[in-house]
Amino acid sequence: MKIQKSHFGDYQESKIDLFALENDNGMIVKIMNYGACITSVSIPVANSSERTDLVCGFENFDSYFSKEYVNNSPYFGCTVGRYCSQIKNAKFNLEGKEYQLAKNAGENNLHGGKLGFDKKVWQAKSINSDNTVGVEMTVKSPDMEEGFPGNVVAAVTFQLTNKNEIIISYKATTDKLTPLSLTNHTYFNLSGFQKDITGHKVSVLTGKRLELDETGAATGLVLNLDNAVDDLRAGKTVADVHKAMGTGFEHFFIFDDAKFKLQKVAEVVEPESGRKLEVETTEPCMLFYTGMYTSNELKRETGNQFGKYRGFCCETHRYQNGPNIPNSPKTFTKPNEIFESQTIFRLTF
Repeated sequence: MKIQKSHFGDYQESKIDLFALENDNGMIVKIMNYGACITSVSIPVANSSERTDLVCGFENFDSYFSKEYVNNSPYFGCTVGRYCSQIKNAKFNLEGKEYQLAKNAGENNLHGGKLGFDKKVWQAKSINSDNTVGVEMTVKSPDMEEGFPGNVVAAVTFQLTNKNEIIISYKATTDKLTPLSLTNHTYFNLSGFQKDITGHKVSVLTGKRLELDETGAATGLVLNLDNAVDDLRAGKTVADVHKAMGTGFEHFFIFDDAKFKLQKVAEVVEPESGRKLEVETTEPCMLFYTGMYTSNELKRETGNQFGKYRGFCCETHRYQNGPNIPNSPKTFTKPNEIFESQTIFRLTF
């Protein structure tokens, strides 16, 4: 196992580094410290010197600032915070005070606002152990940034194992009561972008999801999926469910066990290649998103075509719109607490 660090670009007055983590099976995960962002997850092709990339991202730093990317804003691979997904009307009440946030999704706040964690330069250092190679990244967010209370210090650690696991661990502290929910926004395509992801078979191990209103924000109502077309517990092909729903997935599945212990929550298989992605998380919610809003103008410089239904996300986090949902689990972090979260993406290839 090894790790290599290289210069990836320059942002304002900061140098952007790219860390390439490689295990003994030839799996390589590349992460840059702008946005604590996974730019590539590649695997060797059997009986070939070629490699296949399984995620959306770019080879050049400048591509993350192209007109097409900025206008579409798909958040490829980045670390999202302070609070991921939407907060209704970009505001919430806390201890008798209303906090007004930046509006960047209609009237709602999305993924932490206009200057979320995905647009920050993180401090990064390599970490190694007997069983993993990795990188730890940290960032500071000042009190009232984007409207959120509290000075927050956040850290995310990416580790790669010889079991082909990407282990993503988050920690954060605050000096004021504040909502925190961090996730990783990687889009996967297990065919290596040979096809779209509608032929993938997906299982999500719960029969519940959050109801969304017309703006895309969770209402707080939990929907029972027994006998529903979007009940994925037994495993279904994405295309079949898309057809039955008449649209793509943007589903916030919630899990019965909100004890914040690591558990398997999802599995996605690409039948032709046999590649499989398993997802384990400590989080009570996971957005399964099939990229229905991703622009078809986006592609990797090496030719991989991105776009609508060409990448899926398994975003693990606290309840979407949690600050406005009474009793949503661990939406707020106190000054004497440590926000902790872990998600594991395990590949079989």
